[in-house]
Formats: sequence, C-alpha cells, structure tokens
Amino acid sequence: MKRRRRNRLRERPFPPEWLRIIARNFPLYARLPAADQRELLGDIQVFLAEKHFEGCGGLEITDEIRVTIAAQACLLLLHRETDDYPRLDSILVYPSAYVAKSIELYPGGVVGEGLSARLGEAWATGAVVLSWDDVRQGAADIHDGHNVVLHEFAHQLDQESGAAEGLPVLERRSMYVAWARVLGAAYEQLRSDVARGRPTVLDSYGAKNPAEFFAVATECFFEKPVELARHHPALYEELREFYRQDPVTYFAGRHGSGGGESPRD
Repeated sequence: MKRRRRNRLRERPFPPEWLRIIARNFPLYARLPAADQRELLGDIQVFLAEKHFEGCGGLEITDEIRVTIAAQACLLLLHRETDDYPRLDSILVYPSAYVAKSIELYPGGVVGEGLSARLGEAWATGAVVLSWDDVRQGAADIHDGHNVVLHEFAHQLDQESGAAEGLPVLERRSMYVAWARVLGAAYEQLRSDVARGRPTVLDSYGAKNPAEFFAVATECFFEKPVELARHHPALYEELREFYRQDPVTYFAGRHGSGGGESPRD
C-alpha cells in the first residue's frame, strides 16, 4: 500500500512553481544528470506529502521553505533503497540561528549545562530543526562544503541504525568492515590534523565524534568532491558506494537540463 501510494505521488506532474524554487535556491540540481533530476523530483513529492513542517520563532512556512529543504534532503536518497527517513515526522524551521540548551560532558564525569546558538539539530525522536537563513546560504553555495540540510539529514540516516555513531544502515553486511576501517582511519586523521593545526579538506567540526564526522564528510562529499577524492580517496569511495552517486562528475561538467548538538549538530 505504501509503495503504491508513493509511486502515485512520484508520477504526479511536478508543480512549475516548485521547479522554479529549486532552480533559484538549489543550483546543485542543475548539475545532476537528467535521470537523477527526474528521480529527485519524484522523491520531493513523497517527502512533502509525508513530512510535517512547522515554523518557529514567528516564521511562516511557505512552499519556498518546504521545497528548498526537501530538495536537499532528498539528494541523499537518490538511487538508494530506503524508506524515506522513516524515523522523521517533522521539520521545525527557525528564521535564523536559534538558542537552545546544551549539555556537555567534561573530563572526570562533570556535566555542564548552558545555552548555545545553533544552525540545526537532528533529534532521534522524529524531528529535524533548521535555521532558514542557513538553509538558504548552504544551498546557494555549492562549493564551500557547508550545508546544514545535508548535515542534519546525514544524522537522520545515521540514526536509522538505532544510534548516531557514524554507522548508518549499509546495503550489505560485507560493507561494514570496510566502512569501519576507512571512516575510522579518516576520523583519526582529522582529529590529528585538527590537534596539530594542519589544514584539512573536511571541516574540523567532524573531529568532535564519529557521528559528526559522517555528517561533515557527507557535506564535503557533495560540495567538495574533487578535493575529497584527491585527499581521501578511500573515504570518497566508501561514500560513493553508500550514496550511489559520484559527485565528482557533477563538477566536471554540467549534466543537467538546466531546468548531536552544537552550532552544526
């Protein structure tokens, strides 16, 4: 029943005004192969039919907000056998960076509480929280390696395995050994580079823990794929196999028809 309903949603004509929003706000779409563009539009139809959006801090939810977020979130689903973020029910959107309570565990078992400004969060209880200003900025610049939607929805994929630990559900059991070896080594390298002040392709925030490393690596994979493939070829290959996409080709030429908790948790 769910499959048939989703297939009907994917076959609906895509609203022209939604396509204009994508073309204006998500330039990476124009770089996708035409077949991937069609698949993405179908996934967006399903996503918007199934997920609830709620404005926070006085923000009124519009089609521009819904479609811009959905297009980026659905990029992570292309070519993959998934259940379209089954643990996710709601997307909460603030006008800009917002303040939330933070809890930090310090050495010696000391727990500290405070307030911190955030751009987004991925909750294990069925919600993603986003700053609309940062959603737009992340979508508009497809070369900086920073995209809050890709980051938080990578956390959603990670949490499908039961806990956010940098180990999402993989297609085959045989993939887990290579995943742990390659991502574990890249994570330790990033931690070492950050500790020594060495420049890195991956955002230093990924050194916080394996869950953040996976989310940061996902951002880099889609927005700085050439650099990631050059400096971390094994990591790039693991992500290419997982996402079943090769973003290096997106930046080699124009294929399309043209048509956890912290500031980045």
